[in-house]
Amino acid sequence: MGDFYFFHLIFASQFFEMNAQQEYQQELEKIQQSDFKHNWVSSSGFLFYLQVGCLIAFMFGACSMLYTKRYEKIDVPVQESTLYTPKYK
Repeated sequence: MGDFYFFHLIFASQFFEMNAQQEYQQELEKIQQSDFKHNWVSSSGFLFYLQVGCLIAFMFGACSMLYTKRYEKIDVPVQESTLYTPKYK
């Protein structure tokens, strides 16, 4: 009779250890699925949209800079003899 309780306690402790180990593995799997470096599907989508966003920001910045710093027409003195229709004195 004493042996029965002894073995029952051993198996009960092993069951609890296995259950805790199984819960730990499940939690670890959840974390790895949501982790950036373990889940390539979500990370590749994130990187794609990050690249698209950076490209749009770069293009918008370049266009706005060109618009604000655009070249203005400057009146430069040109000799009349070098024009398309030259004028001679």
